[in-house]
Amino acid sequence: MTQTYVINLARDALFMVLILAGPAMGVALLIGLVISILQATTQIQDQMLNMVPKIVGVFLVIIVLGSWLLNSAITYTTNLYTQIPNLVR
Repeated sequence: MTQTYVINLARDALFMVLILAGPAMGVALLIGLVISILQATTQIQDQMLNMVPKIVGVFLVIIVLGSWLLNSAITYTTNLYTQIPNLVR
């Protein structure tokens, strides 16, 4: 196993983390931004007003994109396991 292979493996792993976590984090970011603007304009400072919509939004993203995210993770893991014989050489 060479350094280049390890670097490529780490790069692919980080890219997979971005693919899997990106949609949920993006929705949470957008909802948090909208709620923060709403709180700043109305001067309502309730912490639950910020958290509940984020939780609901993340759950909805997981429900809608869950099968695609799971298939991506399974494909990545399968590719890792199929490369094990190449590493042993």
